Amino acid sequence: MVDTKVDLCGITLDNPVIPASGTFGYGYEFAELYDINCLGTFSFKGTTKEPRFGNETPRIAECPSGMLNAVGLQNPGVEKVISEELPKLAAVFSKPVMANVSGFSISDYTYTAELLAAQEQVGWLEINISCPNVHGGGMSFGTDPGMAAEVVRAVRRTTDKPLIIKLTPNVTDITEIARACEAAGADGISLINTLLGMRISLRSRKPILANTTGGYSGPAVLPVALRMVYQVYDAVKIPVVGMGGISTAEDVLEMMMAGAAAVEVGAANLTDPFASRDIVNGLPAAMEKYGIRSLREIIGAAH
Repeated sequence: MVDTKVDLCGITLDNPVIPASGTFGYGYEFAELYDINCLGTFSFKGTTKEPRFGNETPRIAECPSGMLNAVGLQNPGVEKVISEELPKLAAVFSKPVMANVSGFSISDYTYTAELLAAQEQVGWLEINISCPNVHGGGMSFGTDPGMAAEVVRAVRRTTDKPLIIKLTPNVTDITEIARACEAAGADGISLINTLLGMRISLRSRKPILANTTGGYSGPAVLPVALRMVYQVYDAVKIPVVGMGGISTAEDVLEMMMAGAAAVEVGAANLTDPFASRDIVNGLPAAMEKYGIRSLREIIGAAH
């Protein structure tokens, strides 16, 4: 009998599979298809202080082995998330959930984080300083160690709940950002968010996305994500949540060997709504195939 349990910032998960923010809504939509309590947890849609319509369309572009998105953090705003979305989630999900927090200023982050942290359902706050699809805020905080640390320190003062800081791969040295977040009080690091990319229409001779650029995700980014998780695992002492191109149980094992304590599944949920469930179901057989009795024992095994 294999043991799929893992620990993430003091909270035990039945398994390490976490649908990534922006690919799983607020959970209850997927609960119409299967019992989402089979998941370790999930990170709900990126939430901001004020409602956001998001970017103009087109927002999605197809790519070989992946996709580009420039949705732009469309969400109803934190107050409606708390009053409308979380009660619907509570009816279908009995585990602590990860709240993804985005912002355009330090005060945006602290306001939204403090409100969400006060919700009993919320187990972790995933602070997104890595969104490439908004103008101002987002990724601009995550590309500078000083600004990243400033966000972490400010949010840290609002709550004792675990803070997991989501990092962008669009930097020269991701370990420098990770160390700055750890020193400022982060409890964990999640990476990678999407790689900045674009497509051009040969007919119109213009960028396909209205935003010009978008975030590239899907199986093609897995090697980049593995490399960065491997580097950050060596650079910090706090847990790492790995993501980027995960689509199979074997990918989960590989990411954990690179150093991930848990793994987020993103684009796969958009191409197959059952992807995360199927990865969970496939984990025991994959573990047995490679002689793994407990997932905890393989975290960082490649080092």
